[in-house]
Amino acid sequence: MMIQTGIVQTESFSMDYFRFGRGSRTLVILPGLSVQSVMGAAQAVEAAFRSFEDSFTVYLFDRRNELPPSYSIREMARDTAEAFETVGLKDVCLFGASQGGMIAMTIAIEHPELVSKLALGSTTAHMQEDTYRTLDKWVQLAREKDRVGLYLAFGKDVYPPKLYESYREGLAGLAETVTDEDLRRFIILAEGIRGFNV
Repeated sequence: MMIQTGIVQTESFSMDYFRFGRGSRTLVILPGLSVQSVMGAAQAVEAAFRSFEDSFTVYLFDRRNELPPSYSIREMARDTAEAFETVGLKDVCLFGASQGGMIAMTIAIEHPELVSKLALGSTTAHMQEDTYRTLDKWVQLAREKDRVGLYLAFGKDVYPPKLYESYREGLAGLAETVTDEDLRRFIILAEGIRGFNV
């Protein structure tokens, strides 16, 4: 199946996305917080969601390209909803994972006309104190530009132990490709989770 990439352009921002599938229904995926953009993982996402391709046209939206110095989940949801509208999407089946789930919940609450069904994975409706400790650790590693430490800490905190151990070397290798701009974006997006509560 062919993957089509695109850029949503509004008056105030641009946002990358990709799509695949040929179904009459629309499924939108909002990914979680990541050290690098998920746009480079389009093939892996398509492979994971291949069983949906006959029933759905599947979209995955990244975060906006021009990040302000601070950027809350509510602002991420506002911009993502605007991107949906700009592309002409409405009445979508919306799946959000982790931070993407927070954004998805906010869109469903504030723009119910855009969402017909909502599915969530590995997310929360409000932040807890123990989650802030994990977030603080990631942000500190990013500020210190400890790319390997960040990737390994992120992987250890997010993946089950067996999976983490099997991908540990790969994660360390991926860290070599992390740019200063990736770290700057990661910090802004991670900090945007603070105070989230719907």
